[in-house]
Amino acid sequence: MDDLVEKLLKGERRALARAISIIENESPEKYDILKQIYPATHNSYIIGITGAPGSGKSTLVDKLITRARQDQLSVGVLAVDPSSPFSGGALLGDRIRMQEHTLDPHVFIRSMGTRGSLGGLSRATREAAKILDAYQKDLIILETVGVGQSEVDIVKYADTTALVLTPAGGDSVQTIKAGVMEIADIFVVNKADFPGTDKTCVELENMLDLGKKKDWRPSIVKTVAPENQGIDEFFSAILEHQKFLQQSGYLKEIRKERIHQELVEQVESLVSLHAWQKIESHISIMKLTEEIMEQQKDPYSSAHYLLQNFVFPASDR
Repeated sequence: MDDLVEKLLKGERRALARAISIIENESPEKYDILKQIYPATHNSYIIGITGAPGSGKSTLVDKLITRARQDQLSVGVLAVDPSSPFSGGALLGDRIRMQEHTLDPHVFIRSMGTRGSLGGLSRATREAAKILDAYQKDLIILETVGVGQSEVDIVKYADTTALVLTPAGGDSVQTIKAGVMEIADIFVVNKADFPGTDKTCVELENMLDLGKKKDWRPSIVKTVAPENQGIDEFFSAILEHQKFLQQSGYLKEIRKERIHQELVEQVESLVSLHAWQKIESHISIMKLTEEIMEQQKDPYSSAHYLLQNFVFPASDR
């Protein structure tokens, strides 16, 4: 692992791909890698692209990569897709839509499966983003799977979040749940050559007027991604939001909260693992499950019994 980390920090592409595979496969070595690369992180700027399936997120990301490369920025992309029920891998493979960038040594694109995560992002996404950060990517783009309300998870990962909408659905703004609408730093009305684009933009403006006043008012950008229309405006909106976060001090606060959240999740994960190891060394969980199934016991009393007798026994208090 020491050799792998050394090669990763020197910018070797094979080491990057291998490190992300170790992360995604939940290999025991991943913690050694993450601990060693941590001092080299917190340099990349993370952009989250979310929205309903079919809104054109992948094409938009493809054009965004091209625009970023014009400014000589290196880009890493984690495109999170539904998992195959057979292999566990990414089912759609967004890399197919971004093939023109595959030979660019300053662009790295990886499709990742959700692997059971319901928040639109793989559980390994944040850790893979750290790998890209240590690899010294200027921008990291996270494209989510697009699953509605649970897309709010993106705010735990991204510095700037763009919500992609389309005008084709009529009263499109009204069909999006409030939680998803509130996470957007930028609204992108893609497929703006479709009827209803102006109506959608007016609805968004009205929604912003009615909402709670904030220091940052989300930008509204119209794009036609396949025609490269509005991409410059979208990229400028991202840079404008980044500048706002840096000058206001919010960027530091966002990242501090992200570290706090990660610390809490790591502790919860370790406590859970430790608890189950202690329980399973004393009792058969399957036997207890059968007893609950046969209504000899109930799951509530059983859970308290396990905690009080095996996880936090009186002798340990």
